[in-house]
Amino acid sequence: MEGLKVSNANLTVYLHPSKSRDASEAILRELSSLLFTFSEALDGVVLAYDINSLDNKAAKILSGVIPYFGVPLSVDLLLFSPKPDMLLEGKVVKLSQESIHVVVLGFSSAIITEKDIREEFVYKIKHEQDVYASKSHKRHVIKVGTMIRFSVKSFDEEILHIYGSLMPDHTGSIHIYIFLCFTYLQKLHRIAKKRESEGELTTVKQDAIDGKISPLDSALKIKRSKKQKIQEES
Repeated sequence: MEGLKVSNANLTVYLHPSKSRDASEAILRELSSLLFTFSEALDGVVLAYDINSLDNKAAKILSGVIPYFGVPLSVDLLLFSPKPDMLLEGKVVKLSQESIHVVVLGFSSAIITEKDIREEFVYKIKHEQDVYASKSHKRHVIKVGTMIRFSVKSFDEEILHIYGSLMPDHTGSIHIYIFLCFTYLQKLHRIAKKRESEGELTTVKQDAIDGKISPLDSALKIKRSKKQKIQEES
């Protein structure tokens, strides 16, 4: 999924003198306060962190009314930074004729309004459940619980809300794209097996013409090749 990135940052955490005895715990608490909030400096929502280096001895006392001290550290951050036209994935939690509501990564909400749903999808009530069904593929259905891929229109950084779109052709239910990919791979496998079988049959016939094997051996091998081919196709 797009929108996720790992960034290495050199930070300075400022602590109150009362935290000097257990600076490590205080630093972890400060970093935890960044989680699931948007940071303009980091240009993303902090989802996780991993401290690479921490040097308490390099801490510097700041001058001022209260002498806070700063502790430098290097940290890897997992950031969520959705931009327009990026492709995100989420789970449908609510669906109506007017909109589809999605949760992304378990914390960010997204909405796709009716005007941003391509004409391929038709709203229906199927088995007493609201769904958007594709007119071009009967298996392509979006309903509550469906994992979908959608395009980003905009992102409200203050409330972590995404406005999405299903207008691009490659958006919709993730399940259908997995199904189509699997079906395509099966088709390629069948074609490869068929060509392999036809190639073996041609080799047997040519060897018989060249006198490398007897007519009886040729007939038996050709018969076995045809039998294998029938079994594979069935």
